[in-house]
Amino acid sequence: MKFETTKKPLSAFSLSSLTDIVFLLLVFFLLTSQFVVQTGVKVKLPASKMNEQSIPTKLVVSITEDENVFVGSESTDLASVAIKLEKLKENIAENNLVIRADKTVDIDLVIQVIDAAKSVGIERFTIETEKQSF
Repeated sequence: MKFETTKKPLSAFSLSSLTDIVFLLLVFFLLTSQFVVQTGVKVKLPASKMNEQSIPTKLVVSITEDENVFVGSESTDLASVAIKLEKLKENIAENNLVIRADKTVDIDLVIQVIDAAKSVGIERFTIETEKQSF
């Protein structure tokens, strides 16, 4: 019995394996991507033209327009900011504090938060801003 062997190219291309690979890549990147952790404190950040992406950190101090101070998402008074930052710093190896101050807050309050952070050994500070729209 003689079998037919032809050297014709395949006329139909199966996309099922390609869709499986694309779907797996999509799931992989969704699961491994880092989501920016933002506290639940609503703050109107000042605008900046040269805004850079900040590194996500757990050391975040937010100051609202009515001058309430939050360490993470926990409300606190200015006197106990240093104590709460010291407790957070024991569990975290980071040394960068992100300050999310409302644009109407006096600079004196921001300086007091920086002084409290310096007293517990935090040496790097980032003031978070929003990208200014044109």
